[in-house]
Amino acid sequence: MSFMLKLLASMLLLSSFVYAGTTSKKVEDFLSNEFGDNPRIKSLSVKVEEVKPLKDVKGWNAYIVNIEAYLKEKPKEKISQKMIWFSNGVAITKELANLHNGDNYVDEVKPSMTKEQYSKENLIYGNANAKHRVAIFSDPLCPFCKDFAPAALEYMKKYPNKFAVYYYHFPILRIHPASAIIIRAAVVAERKGVKDVAIKMYNTKISPRERNVSKILKAFNEATGANVTEKEIKEQSVTDHIKNDAQVAANLFVNGTPTIYFDDKIDKTRKKFKIAQ
Repeated sequence: MSFMLKLLASMLLLSSFVYAGTTSKKVEDFLSNEFGDNPRIKSLSVKVEEVKPLKDVKGWNAYIVNIEAYLKEKPKEKISQKMIWFSNGVAITKELANLHNGDNYVDEVKPSMTKEQYSKENLIYGNANAKHRVAIFSDPLCPFCKDFAPAALEYMKKYPNKFAVYYYHFPILRIHPASAIIIRAAVVAERKGVKDVAIKMYNTKISPRERNVSKILKAFNEATGANVTEKEIKEQSVTDHIKNDAQVAANLFVNGTPTIYFDDKIDKTRKKFKIAQ
């Protein structure tokens, strides 16, 4: 559970359903009133960024809400958290499940990508003004990513005017701790002009559980033809890049790899780039 959710959970001791209006403004007002009573919060901003109708639940919408807060004990440190709420115009709830199969509708709702989330440094192939935008969130040691990402990237890089390909590092560190070093090395190698880093790094021959930095860097350099050093991966600008990727993923509720966005929308099929005109 994120810090923001932990912070606000104590204030939001609601029953499953409570009365509220359906408009974005009323949802914002309701959440502002509930969260704003927390004595630790100095200031609070609640904004509905997107509204998505639920296709098979008539009358219900998903509200993607961005919450920003400053704490009294840390007045200069902004805390940001995106959340999903559901409302049918009479009730509002944080959880909504399908009675037939138990699926949580939170898993069905994903925000659209915004133009601010497509940074120049994440553009690895194609022209920024290409016909289609493709965003890939991936872990270089994820078996599913290894099966998908290299081939997909090889295909799309052939059509620079058709695809603008943006890559975001999203390591699953609880099972692939070695990825933490690989993605840092990838950022450095990209900046050095090493070609096809995002493709070659999937060939890194190392145990996903390895934690020895020297061993991981050696394997990465052998796979990519780079010469990245331990000193280089510790640079603050590298840390900032990794943090930015993580923040974009968090804002989009990315929770698995590989996750693909095609023209700003999540592509659960991971195949739209293949049939794009």
